[in-house]
Amino acid sequence: MPRKRAPYAAILTLLLPLLWAPAAVAESAAPADTQADALAGRVMEGLGGEEAWAATRYLVFEFAGRRSHWWDRYTGRHRVEGTTADGERFVVLHDVHDQGKAGRAWIDGQPVTGEGAAELIENAYAAWVNDTFWLISPYKLRDPGVHLAAAGRETVDGVTYDKLHLSFGNVGLTPGDQYWMFVDPETGLVARWEYVLESQEPPPTAWEWKDWERYGAGIMLSSRRVRTSDGRELTLGPIEVPESLPDSVFTSPEPVTR
Repeated sequence: MPRKRAPYAAILTLLLPLLWAPAAVAESAAPADTQADALAGRVMEGLGGEEAWAATRYLVFEFAGRRSHWWDRYTGRHRVEGTTADGERFVVLHDVHDQGKAGRAWIDGQPVTGEGAAELIENAYAAWVNDTFWLISPYKLRDPGVHLAAAGRETVDGVTYDKLHLSFGNVGLTPGDQYWMFVDPETGLVARWEYVLESQEPPPTAWEWKDWERYGAGIMLSSRRVRTSDGRELTLGPIEVPESLPDSVFTSPEPVTR
């Protein structure tokens, strides 16, 4: 996880320790598990298919009610804004392909420079990694560095799910994490996931994926997670998948009208 230095580390107050940067580092594909690959294909089909995903350029969403993202998947441009734990409004504009090394930042409308700006940009990149993982990880099952294995079937609350086990090669910020996705046999959508982080011991933590809806070119996204141990909810909405966004979203710190 990125270093956190006062005062701007408060931006990451709700950063959960699930930090896999999608396709962050190229890696040769692992030997295929044909059953797992077929299940990953079923998941993509349930999500709307490769063509619909490829046609999806912009994603706009809010993470846990704390920060909002505007992301141009085609170019890597990214805007994140929200409120720190100290009540300061922040805006960061950067390119995720720079992995937190360059960009511009503002606090309460004032430009931030030097070490403060570097920290804000680094943390904005980490927030992008974390928050998009929660939103779109089922679309990334075949990314380089993702190792898939069929993990059998498991019945939960009367429904029997096919399970996919995800482990990672030289990608992301915590490649030792492991995840299990429970795939609904009727829809092909992820109904829940479980994970054991590289800093943790089993048993895994489980969250249900709720409120699947269709967006944009036909992709499916889930806007709510519910932790099974205590009912805690994590929201990812409102979600928007617009066909276009003004260039100013990625170039100006002025407020964005949603």
